[in-house]
Amino acid sequence: MPIGPARMPLFEHLGELRMRLVRIVAVLFVAMCVFYLATPTIIQFMFEPIKDFMPQNPDGSVALNVLDVFGSFSIRFKVSIWVSIMACMPIIIWQVLAFFLPALKPSERKWFIPTFAVGVALFVLGTVFCYGFILNPAVEWLTDQAGGYASIFPDARSWVDVIINFEIAFGFAFELPLIVFYLVVFEVIPYAKLRESWRTVYITLMVIAAMVTLDASPVTMLLMFAALLVLYELSLLVARLVLGSRVKEQKEELAREAEEQRDWAEQWEIQKRKIRERLGDDED
Repeated sequence: MPIGPARMPLFEHLGELRMRLVRIVAVLFVAMCVFYLATPTIIQFMFEPIKDFMPQNPDGSVALNVLDVFGSFSIRFKVSIWVSIMACMPIIIWQVLAFFLPALKPSERKWFIPTFAVGVALFVLGTVFCYGFILNPAVEWLTDQAGGYASIFPDARSWVDVIINFEIAFGFAFELPLIVFYLVVFEVIPYAKLRESWRTVYITLMVIAAMVTLDASPVTMLLMFAALLVLYELSLLVARLVLGSRVKEQKEELAREAEEQRDWAEQWEIQKRKIRERLGDDED
């Protein structure tokens, strides 16, 4: 068989991988340089949802403090990296796809590209949801806890870490529909089984919401739980549309399994009864 893009020798694969990685690093480096210069504006944008709970400068911008000489650089560096990765995500994904796609079968490519696209979209949706609906009530609850005994000192590094951690946590949490969809489509967990176990699933979603909401606030936890619940139901709806008639087959299969379990339980009870009767006869 002739050697094509999917059947290159090992060293050519390594060379291809190195080229893709160099491109990704180069793009990220350029983006970091640009965003590093724009970090003050980016930070003010990051703090926009919570600036009402923080001291402000006369021009309305958030007044932050840096506690050590290296703090300002580390903050700008961290923010520029995070924003660069988000901004360059399409290029990063394209380079990853360009490396792996030639080795995939046409049937596999059909799922590969939509998976990456939906995964990125869900991650961005999670960060937007966090920015628009979570940060404000979360920080309000956190700052209220200091009422009556302390004042919160607006250290720039800790506040930036809180916002970034919240954004990343919600971004990954919003990948749940993709996971559920593939679990159902590839029949790792049947659709009917998830539908029957909705109580267990809902409790699991509530636990995930509690783990993701770093502030342990009941308000943010409920908002996160509501978002995960909607995404979960939407993922099941899409999976049902994709599966079509296979959903009915899964339900019938689960019904047969349940019937077999009942038959086995009945047979076991009969055997136990016979054993007890036999033991009783032996004692007599």
